[in-house]
Amino acid sequence: MRHSNSNRKFGREKKVRTALIKSLARSLIMHEGITTTEAKAKEIRPFVEKLLTLSRKGTASKRLISGRIGVTGAEKLVTVAEKYKTRNGGYTRIIKLGRRMSDGSPMARVEFV
Repeated sequence: MRHSNSNRKFGREKKVRTALIKSLARSLIMHEGITTTEAKAKEIRPFVEKLLTLSRKGTASKRLISGRIGVTGAEKLVTVAEKYKTRNGGYTRIIKLGRRMSDGSPMARVEFV
């Protein structure tokens, strides 16, 4: 039974799954919006919002962020965080787009508010 098991597996092993989440988060930060499946969008949202909250605190947290998404992503995230100094959470939005033509999986767009 899957009681209290809230994370999504995506049919991948743990290392590959974390690499996927880091890659999607880095792409979202660098491009300020990406199109992906709904499940992946819902999975990266809390990851990115926690990083953004951490980056609002200052430059000392930049080292922690760069360990999670890389140096270029951390630098970009610090500049993006300037817009959200007064906002208390809810930095991203998920817009549902419909189904993908090839396999019918539900698609969504994740972007910063």
